[in-house]
Amino acid sequence: MSGVTRRLVILDCDGVLFDSSAANVAFYNAILERMGRPPLDAEGEVLAHWMGSPQLIAKLFAHDAGAHRTARALARELDYTPYLHLMQPAPDLAETLHWIRARSSTALATNRGSTVPLLLEHFGLDVHFDLVVGTHQVARPKPAPDMLLLCLEHFGLEPADAVYVGDSPTDRDAANAAGMEFIAVGALAHERRVSTLAELRTQLR
Repeated sequence: MSGVTRRLVILDCDGVLFDSSAANVAFYNAILERMGRPPLDAEGEVLAHWMGSPQLIAKLFAHDAGAHRTARALARELDYTPYLHLMQPAPDLAETLHWIRARSSTALATNRGSTVPLLLEHFGLDVHFDLVVGTHQVARPKPAPDMLLLCLEHFGLEPADAVYVGDSPTDRDAANAAGMEFIAVGALAHERRVSTLAELRTQLR
């Protein structure tokens, strides 16, 4: 499969830069425990991987407005720091990001919100991104294209100038809606797919 040349490479966070499933599940289960609720079920654990906090909480408490408000407040108050050690960086993460940034502008587009600065600082990733966009910077999270369109606007580029790298159907749908190339990481079925982030070097030239 031939590589693609793009002026801007936009990357998702969870599932691309990190295996953060254990951290996210532990965080939401801590919220549920404080509310006297059972932990996430299997579906909830999957959704915790790619949904933003407001979206997941809205789904969990769609029929209980009071619990919804309580869970939102707890999510804002609960410190994510104790869960950072559960996040597993992708193999050769820093080296791969350095390689990409030497060839293209870089952006991070994630359904994370307030935890983004904490995460980037903790793992020393700030230096690898020219722009970071989370849910607080746009009106709608993925699968809406708002984050990706904001990235294009920031750099003054067209969709054909950029590629989005993600691991979930939400990421793929956002890229399609923005009209840009998409590369899947991991198990997501897509015509352009790599098993790990490090393999992006075979797709980008």
